[in-house]
Amino acid sequence: MRVLVLGGTWFLGKEVVRGALRRGWDVATFTRGRSAPDVPGTIPFRGDRTSLEDLQRLAGHGPWDAVIDTSSSDLPPRDVLLATRTLRDAAARWVHVSTVSVYEGWPHAPLTEDSPLLVCPADADETFGFTGADGSPTEYGFQKAGGERAVTEVFGDRAVLLRPGVILGPGEYVGRLPWWLNRARRGGPILAPAPAERRIQPVDVRDVAAFALDQAVRETAAGGTAYNVAHPEGIDFQGFLTACLEVTGSAGSPLWVSAERLLSHHVTQWTELPLWRTHAGAWAVDSAKAVAAGLRCRPIRETVTDTWAWLNAGGRPVSHPRWAKHGIAPEKEEKILASGGDGM
Repeated sequence: MRVLVLGGTWFLGKEVVRGALRRGWDVATFTRGRSAPDVPGTIPFRGDRTSLEDLQRLAGHGPWDAVIDTSSSDLPPRDVLLATRTLRDAAARWVHVSTVSVYEGWPHAPLTEDSPLLVCPADADETFGFTGADGSPTEYGFQKAGGERAVTEVFGDRAVLLRPGVILGPGEYVGRLPWWLNRARRGGPILAPAPAERRIQPVDVRDVAAFALDQAVRETAAGGTAYNVAHPEGIDFQGFLTACLEVTGSAGSPLWVSAERLLSHHVTQWTELPLWRTHAGAWAVDSAKAVAAGLRCRPIRETVTDTWAWLNAGGRPVSHPRWAKHGIAPEKEEKILASGGDGM
């Protein structure tokens, strides 16, 4: 099996590469060579995926049984279209990592793969789309929907679309789980979003990688295949915070505060308290189709444990601006804590 990974040196791309090498596959990567070292055992190619000349040179090193694209999150659809068109004859299949943000109803409504999608042309530039007044839909979602259209227009039945929600695990660069782990380690009263039984569905990066590799060799359905990639069982917020406290050896204790009071203190959902969102569909993503196709998700407690071990071993995420956006300022947290909790 010969596979080309677009990206491949950090977080999801790195886990895809590691998993492919463990399977005995021949693995090539295509990166600019700026973010992180190449994984030993790969065949690294350098270039800019927005450059036609670089992509044409890359295509000359094919063919590959599959391309797995892990590096298009910040690209407009037209750049995804450029890559798919240029590599069309050099790849038998295209596995594209997208997002649940492509759905018109996210995060307000429960989602299946049949839910309506945002509409964006395959050749749109970075100016297409908008972010709604309440934070949905998002410009990001429109852009990613256009990226999906670019893939399916070119690869058709040979396309596989993966739509993860939140990906956590060792190597995380966004900073959601690392923030909670570091906050747990500091101890004391910890601001926690009630209700404690609210379930969340983050998925481990290693499980997403394994599923992507499985789909690289799996026969696709007519018209291509799309999968929601979310934890089918999830974990309640109390269990999540308990895991963070236990693995860090902390004596801290959550103080549960209602959404109404958090919002009255202008706590920003999704970032100031990472993973907290009140919208009904944020954590109502149906992944049954992916599970039937082989998605296996480890317990989220294992993800928490392994991420803490990675951080303690000196693990450093690739520098990314999203890291700084996560976590509530200590003085703001203390002010809310001083007003007391609302129970679980």
